[in-house]
Amino acid sequence: MKVNTQSVNFSADKKLIDFIQKRMDKLDLFYDKIIQSDVYLKVENTSDKENKIFEAKVNVPGDSFIVKKQCKTFEEGVDVAVASLERQLKKRKEKLRAHSL
Repeated sequence: MKVNTQSVNFSADKKLIDFIQKRMDKLDLFYDKIIQSDVYLKVENTSDKENKIFEAKVNVPGDSFIVKKQCKTFEEGVDVAVASLERQLKKRKEKLRAHSL
């Protein structure tokens, strides 16, 4: 799956981008009709420790799923967001399967 990664107000290193790509690729196991995904990495200028925002938009035929997570690290945000996307994609697949019967 093609993952477009954009980092806002900083430049993401190769290791982080590879980590995101690897995690997002796992979504193909749950729903194989994913067209593309856009990932936005943002750092808020606050004194709060949870200032990293991970936002993902996954496009599937006829729909798109958007998940936004705010965590201490981008890696934690990726893990939480991908788990949430897994649930949404499984739910959509079940719905489509029930419709086709």
